[in-house]
Amino acid sequence: MTKQTKNERRCSFCGRAESEVQLMLTGLDGNICDQCVEMANNVVQTELKPTKDFTLKGDQLPKPTEIKNFLDQYVIGQHEAKKYLSVAVYNHYKRITQPKSAEDVEIEKSNIILVGATGTGKTLLARTIAKKLHVPFTIVDATVLTEAGYVGEDIESILTRLLQVADYDVKAAERGIVFIDELDKIARKGDNPSITRDVSGEGVQQGLLKLLEGSVINVPPQGGRKHPDQKMIAVNTQNILFICGGAFDGIEKKIAQRLNTHVVGFDAVHEQNVVDRNNLLQYITPQDLKSFGLIPEIIGRLPILTYLNPLDKQALRLILTEPKNSIVKQYTKLFAMDDVVLKIDESVLDYIVEKAIEYKLGARGLRSIAETIMMDAMYEIPSSEVKELHVTLEYAQEKLNRSQVKIA
Repeated sequence: MTKQTKNERRCSFCGRAESEVQLMLTGLDGNICDQCVEMANNVVQTELKPTKDFTLKGDQLPKPTEIKNFLDQYVIGQHEAKKYLSVAVYNHYKRITQPKSAEDVEIEKSNIILVGATGTGKTLLARTIAKKLHVPFTIVDATVLTEAGYVGEDIESILTRLLQVADYDVKAAERGIVFIDELDKIARKGDNPSITRDVSGEGVQQGLLKLLEGSVINVPPQGGRKHPDQKMIAVNTQNILFICGGAFDGIEKKIAQRLNTHVVGFDAVHEQNVVDRNNLLQYITPQDLKSFGLIPEIIGRLPILTYLNPLDKQALRLILTEPKNSIVKQYTKLFAMDDVVLKIDESVLDYIVEKAIEYKLGARGLRSIAETIMMDAMYEIPSSEVKELHVTLEYAQEKLNRSQVKIA
């Protein structure tokens, strides 16, 4: 034990002697040790931590056309879905900023459901619109949800994530927007109600009803399973806008049956003039969602129904180069960070599009194919003296064909 001297300096905060600490700082009228300095720094960092501002003002509300123009910078096509989304978000803004009055008409929220094949941009639309918003926004996956008491996540975990985005500001979270992805994965597994429990299908739909309609939900702050001794946070979902998305793979057959057409085969000439068999989703109705396996109660709480068009060759070609975060611009930026100039022939871009259409992976397939072509170059060039990379059609075909041989 260190022996203390009679005139030894002491910390004015904790009273420790200079011999008991590593460093003692002296001021005009007192001293402070290194341990108290560290504790004070932690307190200051916590108290002065910047908080997210979710305050909305009426004169700052982006108009539907402004929201759609912003989406156009990042998402190619899908004008119908963009219009529905822009109006829904704008009305949500107006609804939560209107002054409350007993005489006024009470505006109800209009939850929206997006239907489109994989890779058409449902999740991208949701992520992009989050950049424009000043309300808490989160994306959750419906595939992990199960009925209470079963392995998986409870329905309330949706609101837990919204609270986390809002830094546990309940009032801010109650004005937020939630995008529920993969809604089709919780469709009823059979046409008729089963005696056994459908814990990840119809049971989850039943649990979502109270969230979508608007009620006070007790939410576990850290997520996970609820238990009696856990402290809960009460969240009112009355002003939370829910946007749902799903591929609904196979729903075209339901639409075709309703339209009395055939997905495969020959149609009469007059039927071909009326029905576009290449894009049956544009004729989707709530009745088709019911046939697919969504219960009528949940369909009624998602009153706005819209669709995303399948991506054709022209749209996929534009996706490669036009958006702000296009794939080509991303690779150009990555190589530029190593002082390498990237040049890609137009024929290579067309080749990538053709392969994406062949694999039927939508826009998501473009990145996978491009990554396969660029992988060797991204591995070797940072360690070399190469300052320019020119990707030709022959180079792209060689890299992709070699990858396909390995897979086989």
